[in-house]
Amino acid sequence: MDINKGKTEIIKFFKISGLQMRSEVAMVLLDKYKEINDSKERRKFLDKILINIQNQTIKNNSIELENIKIALRDTSNRNGYNEESEPIFSVINAFDVPSFEYCKGTKKFIPKTTKSKLLASATSRSEYIRNRYNTILQRILRHDLFAPNVNENIRSSDNEVRKFTLKYAENLMSASSVPEVVMLGLLSKFKEGKFYLEDPTGAIPIDLSETKFHNGLYTEGSFMLAEGSYNDGILKVNGLGFPPIEPSSSSRAYFGTQNYFGGSSSTLLKFSKRLLEYERLNFGASLIFLADCWLDDAGVMDKLKKLFIGFDESPPIAIILMGPFQKNKGNAMSLRSRFSQLADLIDATFNLKTETDIVLVPDIEDPTTANILPRPSLPTCIVQDLLKKNKRVILATNPCRLQYCTQEIVVCRLDLLRKLCRNTIKFPDSGQLADHFVRTLLCQGTLAPFTQLVLPTYWDFDSSLSLYPLPDLIVIGDNSTDFQKTHNECNVVNTGSFPRSKYSFKVYTPNNRTVEDSQIPDDDDMEN
Repeated sequence: MDINKGKTEIIKFFKISGLQMRSEVAMVLLDKYKEINDSKERRKFLDKILINIQNQTIKNNSIELENIKIALRDTSNRNGYNEESEPIFSVINAFDVPSFEYCKGTKKFIPKTTKSKLLASATSRSEYIRNRYNTILQRILRHDLFAPNVNENIRSSDNEVRKFTLKYAENLMSASSVPEVVMLGLLSKFKEGKFYLEDPTGAIPIDLSETKFHNGLYTEGSFMLAEGSYNDGILKVNGLGFPPIEPSSSSRAYFGTQNYFGGSSSTLLKFSKRLLEYERLNFGASLIFLADCWLDDAGVMDKLKKLFIGFDESPPIAIILMGPFQKNKGNAMSLRSRFSQLADLIDATFNLKTETDIVLVPDIEDPTTANILPRPSLPTCIVQDLLKKNKRVILATNPCRLQYCTQEIVVCRLDLLRKLCRNTIKFPDSGQLADHFVRTLLCQGTLAPFTQLVLPTYWDFDSSLSLYPLPDLIVIGDNSTDFQKTHNECNVVNTGSFPRSKYSFKVYTPNNRTVEDSQIPDDDDMEN
């Protein structure tokens, strides 16, 4: 094949699809293209490359060399990725979670190119809030209540759902009166006792004196939809609600095959046929979750021993132990001996010590870092005896992510419900508190819907706190009463406190996606 002719064919093919390709980039693709003799097969080859590139959410419709390399690598495998490298179970630390930004031009999410830092610049603070806003905004604009009719010439029927149009702060500030307003904004308080609704174009004072609050726990630092009227520079809010929740199946379409969840795979394991089949056939797989694992409490250590022995005959995939790991605050080195005792308990088992991963998720109060999320894993010097004796111990961050086959799990040890209740501007008048809590997290799409004063976070690592797209399971280690709720195909579980709830814990079965309550009985109960 003539080189110039082949290169021209490739560039023309992608140009028809609205994509630009430089000559040197086309040359990389030409090496594979010219090996195919049949014209129909060449067309099929280019079609596969095109589909892969469209899923990569490229910038400015310009195909770069890296896009071609990824497409060639993916299409060279039968299912678009190397199936043998797909782990059955993995723990993804918060600082390894990829960051994405929403591109309004392509209407897709693209990876951030800048490296994240713990001590980020001042601009990072506004950037992470703006990114949260843009993520929620694109979700709202696709919702049935806000999406415009496909054909505006068709007259609305009486039964048709009413459509809303979002207003922005700049629209209101340029008018003296707007009778009907629906605005998305960040709830802020610039002055004592005076709330504002803020978006990237400005901030509007709001009057909440006669507001009807819909389900949820409303705090400063969270995004909400306000419906009301604007007069004399003030938005009088009649109704206040959260942005609508979007199922993960809808959200994933805007990431393509990119791995937004994290892990070693370049593509999302949610689409792995091999892992899906393994997950379907592995009926006995389970994950154990418990919080407040006080290693300096004799009662807790005794129950942990029974827990390990009880699961030794049928070892779970992993046991996730959440802190704090001391009931009484002590120095870091006093905790070292406690982990050595935990190592002895695990080592006393036969099957569990070799077949089950022990994942340690620290609490904010555990040594030795600042009270900021995400929290790094426990220092190796504290748990070195445990690591020496047990090779399957994993030191996780808080929060962290678990990937079991095709299922995505987020784990966070934090008294989130108590923090939300303390900081809400209006406590719910009715309904279960757990329902309000779950709705708040899923609507906000983050584990931290607060201001930095209430819950400090590392700005550059805000993606590690993200709940968008919704995972399959969210596990919260909160001291409040345990619960389990399902919303939009997302299970949300609060484990409660292991010692305070009479040593109860949660067992998750991935095969049927169910969460079961379990408890270690007292010796007297076992005798009876």
